[in-house]
Amino acid sequence: MGDPHRIGVVGLGVISRAYLNTLANHPAVSIAAVADLDASRSAAVAAELPGAEALSVERLLDRPDVQTVLNLTIPAAHAEISFGAIDAGKNVYIEKPLAVTFADGRSVIDRAAAAGVRVGCAPDTVLGTGTQTARAAIDDGLIGRPMSASAVMVTPGHERWHPHPDFYYTEGGGPLLDMGPYYISALIHLLGPVRAVVGSASRLRAERVIGSGPRIGQRVPVDVDSHVTGVLEHANGALSTITTSFDGVATTAAPIEVQGETGTLAVPDPNHFDGEVRHFALGDTEWRALEPRAGYAAASRGVGLIDLVGADGRRPARASGDVALHVLETMTALLRSAAEGRRIALTTVVERPTPVPLTRVEDWTAQHAHGH
Repeated sequence: MGDPHRIGVVGLGVISRAYLNTLANHPAVSIAAVADLDASRSAAVAAELPGAEALSVERLLDRPDVQTVLNLTIPAAHAEISFGAIDAGKNVYIEKPLAVTFADGRSVIDRAAAAGVRVGCAPDTVLGTGTQTARAAIDDGLIGRPMSASAVMVTPGHERWHPHPDFYYTEGGGPLLDMGPYYISALIHLLGPVRAVVGSASRLRAERVIGSGPRIGQRVPVDVDSHVTGVLEHANGALSTITTSFDGVATTAAPIEVQGETGTLAVPDPNHFDGEVRHFALGDTEWRALEPRAGYAAASRGVGLIDLVGADGRRPARASGDVALHVLETMTALLRSAAEGRRIALTTVVERPTPVPLTRVEDWTAQHAHGH
């Protein structure tokens, strides 16, 4: 059994807690260092993690025993921190999205390839039993040949609960870049890569009113489209429609639905690891729930990083930088299509990630316990 793979965490905001809970208790990895622009925050987190040291970002990136940097910074800083990790000879695992622009995302992947280091990227929720059970059902022919899918995310906007929602409504924000990675990553696992897109978008209002926190009642300008819809042409010929909105109130639509020649699957929220997959077969009169049959069970955020560590050159990582770049290009192409009014063919090509067999939490703990 080798030593645990040593992780350095940069960015200790709200999402970091879910990652730390997973990684601190897994034998394949150990958290060697943490860094945040707020030094008191990094000191507090390090105090909770035996063996972890609170460092500046620069010192963490320079530290020779950190093998992989977990980049949990705000999206606008993803590329800069990733470049720093790569240039220091370290692997990097990035919270979604890979970068704010496709050009920056492309640079992260190319720079890592040149340096001989690996890139992983969220979301890893699609490696859980929800999306993976649906994928296994499709691959086993349960709905016949899949021909179409729909993905729907409708909310009235994050300003109702988020005390500082400004970045959701500036360049790099909006419902598609914020939530699209979950839905498009799931569609790639279910139906394979995308070859072209057609998009359309709108903006319901020019301002938003903050609904909670110290700035309650303040108005935030809206500089991006807040309702984005489009069609994804998959390489296998299937067509997916996607709707992401900060303008609606609610929807009865399944988060994802896949239609095939002999049946339909209702797929749970791809922002969660688990959830019920329901099947309606041709000739049936009701929906039937499927038992979990694939995916990391009882998983939480960080399992994608553990999967990356466990892959270690033997197979491609499932939550890989290549998949994330394809997702980022799909999203940015949808927005460009909406702006330019034309179909856009994608330039990236990616393999459908390797399926995840049903793996109980105790099994995937033991499976990766050798470390790398």
